[in-house]
Amino acid sequence: MSLCGTLSNLWRNTYLRSNLVISFLFFVLPEGPGLAQDKQIFTQKIPQQELEDGLQPYKVLHAEPLYIDLIRDLGARKGEKEWNLGMGLKDNLSFDSYEVLVEYEWAPVNRLGLEVEFPFTFYSPTGGTPGDLVPSNQLDALQVAIQWTFLVKPEIATSMALGYLNEFQLTAFDSFAKPFFKGNAYNPFLVVAKRWGRHFHSLIYTGPIFEQVYNTGDWESAYEINTSFHYMIPGTINFIGVEFNKALEHGDFDMTIRPQMRLDISESMLIGIVAGIPVARENERFSAFMRLIYEPKPKKD
Repeated sequence: MSLCGTLSNLWRNTYLRSNLVISFLFFVLPEGPGLAQDKQIFTQKIPQQELEDGLQPYKVLHAEPLYIDLIRDLGARKGEKEWNLGMGLKDNLSFDSYEVLVEYEWAPVNRLGLEVEFPFTFYSPTGGTPGDLVPSNQLDALQVAIQWTFLVKPEIATSMALGYLNEFQLTAFDSFAKPFFKGNAYNPFLVVAKRWGRHFHSLIYTGPIFEQVYNTGDWESAYEINTSFHYMIPGTINFIGVEFNKALEHGDFDMTIRPQMRLDISESMLIGIVAGIPVARENERFSAFMRLIYEPKPKKD
């Protein structure tokens, strides 16, 4: 069996198992205390999170979506850092695509996050699709991003941030470095997050994308609105929830619903499992995605 065929079977099994686990958790998790705002919410102790009383600057705990994630925690503190390894499978009707990403994010100063990401995509034909109709494998882009949290309000459990993500888009492997860069994408964005009570979280990540194609000089634009809602299990940083990835381009509306769950598997390691259900996408069927998150504890001064 080919490598792509092996990966396809592995990810299809992962997709089915993740859906079963998510469905099970929706039925067995204990109920929260409701949506009433708790005035003492900002003193709640959460394991494995640096939210101790007196630690400054203060930051509000928010559930971060797993597919379109943030550049760094909202209200990030100097010295924080995180590694991510993501792997995904997407059914594109006539071929499958396999996503692999490596991401590093850190906070050089309080409330400022930086990120570097290398996303790869590998393709495999399905249903007898001729090989020349399947895209070439590629390192999609060199992505760099910055995010500044300009508002942290513990009294109302709300944080807001502005950010910018730049994609230096690369050519496919079969024509790599001919030229090296084929285009650029510019993506300013706004993040608004609020916690409702102790355990319910909402977040919106939105902004335009302007894409420049070098060899033709053409420009394309789109607008993305990514919203998410999560329930964090009491006494942990584990959560279940859903992410809605929406895009408007040339008058066309696309949306994918992504039910998801996050579990801590060690003191510094988390795993996130995501299923993708397209609602208004013409060339995409179901998908699955998994993210491994490693966050070493900052060194004490």
